[in-house]
Amino acid sequence: MAASALVLSACSAPEPGAEIVEGSSITIAWNQAFYSYNADTSFGNATANANIIYMTNAGFNYYNNEPALVRDESFGTYEVINEDPLTVQYTINDDVVWSDGTPVDAADMLLTWAANSGNVNTPEFDPSEFIDPETGDYTDDFPQDVVFFDTAGGVGLPLVTQVPEVDGKTITLTYDEIFVDWELVFGVGVPAHVTVGKALGIEDPAEAKQTFIEAVQNNDTEVLAAVSRFWNSGYNFSEMPADTDLVIGSGPYLITDFVADQFITLTANENYVGDRQPQIEEVTVRFISDPLAAVQALANGEVDVISPQATADVADALAALDGITVLGGEEAVYEHIDLTFANGKNDTFENPLLREAFLLTIPRQQIVETLIQPLNPNAEVRNSQLIVPGAPGYDETVANNGMAERFGEVDIERAQELIAEAGVENPPVCILYANNNPRRVDEFALIQQSATQAGFDVEDCGSPEWGGLLGTPGGYDAVFFGWQSTSLGVTNSSSTFLSTGGNNLNFYSNDQVDALLNELDTTLDEDRQIEILIEIDKLLMDDFYGLTIFQFPAVTAFSDRVEGVSPGPLSPTIFWNIWDWTPTETNIVEE
Repeated sequence: MAASALVLSACSAPEPGAEIVEGSSITIAWNQAFYSYNADTSFGNATANANIIYMTNAGFNYYNNEPALVRDESFGTYEVINEDPLTVQYTINDDVVWSDGTPVDAADMLLTWAANSGNVNTPEFDPSEFIDPETGDYTDDFPQDVVFFDTAGGVGLPLVTQVPEVDGKTITLTYDEIFVDWELVFGVGVPAHVTVGKALGIEDPAEAKQTFIEAVQNNDTEVLAAVSRFWNSGYNFSEMPADTDLVIGSGPYLITDFVADQFITLTANENYVGDRQPQIEEVTVRFISDPLAAVQALANGEVDVISPQATADVADALAALDGITVLGGEEAVYEHIDLTFANGKNDTFENPLLREAFLLTIPRQQIVETLIQPLNPNAEVRNSQLIVPGAPGYDETVANNGMAERFGEVDIERAQELIAEAGVENPPVCILYANNNPRRVDEFALIQQSATQAGFDVEDCGSPEWGGLLGTPGGYDAVFFGWQSTSLGVTNSSSTFLSTGGNNLNFYSNDQVDALLNELDTTLDEDRQIEILIEIDKLLMDDFYGLTIFQFPAVTAFSDRVEGVSPGPLSPTIFWNIWDWTPTETNIVEE
């Protein structure tokens, strides 16, 4: 995604020698419960998971709140050692270990490559028939002899088709061709010794790592199949696992308590040696889906920091509180509605006439006026899938892609004509959304009311577990939610629209779009990058892919028990500098 740089507040660097304040704690409210410790899978790819994983694991770089990419050389280093072919070498520092004391090394990085490149997967395997439409997880019928890492990525690392060279704590990646965002697609995910050990029943960490390295080098599909199955599902849990190996991490904090649908607690990791040393001993994230309930919890002193979905009611409630700091802005998150091109619950949108008809019923302007403008009077409908309002190329793509021109206003009469032309009476549409989110409940009601007028039979398929159901075959026909940008990379959205992309949740496929996205991967000229994005934007609208609705307004509020909260626009938003947060005197509990 082409994203604008948004500065919400001044950024600060971690203080050398910062120490944990004993007895200090903080409680943060978040609107969705944690459910997977592996955010690299298509199932676990959600902000609610990424927030926790960010605090419990370290990496080669991160974004601050400018937003600018910052290298964390207390974890490791990386450098381009050859430009043709593009060859990048990553080295993890000698003293970096997992929380159980096992070294973080090349085996862990090799697992990242194997899982996220797709290059060791069994060719042509289609997992769709082995996914439970009720839960989004794999069924027990999943074949045991298939290698399939179900990555949410699929961009960049697939260009590294050669097995990387590994040596101790160093790995070397050689790209088949240049990839413009190479710095953003590689790091360390879940630990290799845990993943391989659990998959194969190997207790010794060194043995598990070596077994995996040899399996990759020798293409041992029996070993890789078992490892891929555990990588896909082994880290999915909604309460504290009995096996605490599943919460081993490499970052400032560790998961130490987790009660389903209530809270997750992190405690400072004594084996963390990096620069991002925390100062608050214990961090608890409470799951509060209702924004006004989050404000009330802040008022009652039950939580110290909130970042709810912003509404006018939330703004009014916060304004009435004393001793609370409130920060506003705009997030790198946009609301959108997507249509399922294949494997839908009713397969309604396999017909392009019905896709066009349904999009003509989406009351985008009414949604913005009713739900967003009371908070931000200047809020406007967003009219691009790929370029953020205000960024270079946005005005040009809006003039070219047809979203504003063809779907700027609801047209019930034309939608009815298209339904009649399709020859389908009362076409059914199952819509998935977060039905525990008040704003989304209101949004659904507006969409349902409008689409029903045109003749669609709209089924409420809302679910509190909507995140895990995304991309589930047979689960729904349309879905609306917010995409949270994780980087400023020009290829940030490629995995969403690429036919083989890990974030392609609606089974969309267009050869022209694939070709342009592949060209974008290797295009260094910024003007041509924008041209490609504009071309893709129009192709998506010509296919009636879906519609963007609005850019999220942001609000963060915190009490006087904590200092240093400084939100950023990219994921993980408020959590990006958790190590900079300091407890005030009112926070510390004396023992």
